[in-house]
Amino acid sequence: MASSKLSSSAVTDAVDARHWRVMLHRLRATFTAPDFAAAAAFVARVAAVADDHDHHPDVLLRWGQVTVTTSSHDVGGLTQRDVDLAAAVSAVADELGLGTAVERSEILEIAVDALDIAAVRPFWAAVFGYDTADDGSEVSDPAGVGPTVWFQQMDEPRPQRNRIHFDITVPHDQATQRVEAAVAAGGHLVSDEAAPAFWIVADPEGNEVCVCTWQGRASA
Repeated sequence: MASSKLSSSAVTDAVDARHWRVMLHRLRATFTAPDFAAAAAFVARVAAVADDHDHHPDVLLRWGQVTVTTSSHDVGGLTQRDVDLAAAVSAVADELGLGTAVERSEILEIAVDALDIAAVRPFWAAVFGYDTADDGSEVSDPAGVGPTVWFQQMDEPRPQRNRIHFDITVPHDQATQRVEAAVAAGGHLVSDEAAPAFWIVADPEGNEVCVCTWQGRASA
């Protein structure tokens, strides 16, 4: 039987705040290690823990850095299984003396505004070599590496502004810092009306990015 789906706020309260952040119905942590071998040894331990819990996360290994992402696909969100796995992974990281880099835990998406989503979506799936979600809401990298492309319904043509923007989902406690950094780098704040769900910022020529968190949403 599937575990009950937990809210983002409940999961945030339950996990180790040194490591884990909720983003896009996933739980993610980025650990740092002194070298590739140490990071790889951690991955091996994570694999063993995952087998013990019969719950298997996505793991991205880079030099001196490991990102672990877990979710419960059968419920389309987070469950106690994810909370328990996160605790076990944190315990391994502590045992091995690994560090943490919360600011590196982020998820990039591309948002395409379209009048006819059904006509536009196959192009993006084909050109990127992506899979299409069962509900048609997005196309995603089957390797789990590239950014997801999702589609937002337009009611009328909008030639006066861009129709493709990026969504960068960051740890909820990193969002204002990220917005401030973007403004300091020459951008400007377009809107914070929906914050903390998202802030809209733009570069000097008006190209927009949404800085997003799980907070301020109905499912929180």
